[in-house]
Amino acid sequence: MQASLSQHTKNILGLKLPTDPRWVDLTTISLEAILTDHAYCEQKAALTCISLIQRYSDRKELVQALAPIVTEEWGHFRLVLAELEKRGLQLGKQRKDEYVNQLLLFQKKGGHIDERMLDQLLTMALIEARSCERFKRLSEGLNDNYLQSFYRKFMESEAGHYTLFINLADLYIPKDKVRKRWNEWLAHEIVIMKDLQLRGDRIH
Repeated sequence: MQASLSQHTKNILGLKLPTDPRWVDLTTISLEAILTDHAYCEQKAALTCISLIQRYSDRKELVQALAPIVTEEWGHFRLVLAELEKRGLQLGKQRKDEYVNQLLLFQKKGGHIDERMLDQLLTMALIEARSCERFKRLSEGLNDNYLQSFYRKFMESEAGHYTLFINLADLYIPKDKVRKRWNEWLAHEIVIMKDLQLRGDRIH
């Protein structure tokens, strides 16, 4: 299974470093904590898409592509809330997402607007790719058949979102520039992943 997952990660998502397999075991310590973090991840994804629409309202294709993603991500938030309620668990407090915060520090803040937009789109692509990889681990490693199916659906959705953000970048930016910057992001993510503490109460 490990070899299969690593190959999937490399070929489909482009990620250079697979998640430590011990992460799934750590998530089983507190289902309430991992579901809480998952819920807020979905909420933040919806809000980020809204922010991108507001910031780049003149990019018609971007607006049309992201509008339904807002609805989908908010629907995912509600699905996770329902799962918490069904299991008699509480939505806890939102915690700092060190992974995402480190990615944001790598974004270009100045320069041409297209360069800033590219980094924002690639940030989202990377978050979706890593989320997809994590959901795949949960769908294969949890000892709960229902939750395996639950996370399989999220995995498939995140894979589609990853592709969407890459395609939007390709639409507005020359592909060679997108690939060059994407490779820089992938290399930087390795550093982030190695520095982060392995925690079972976080999706990232």
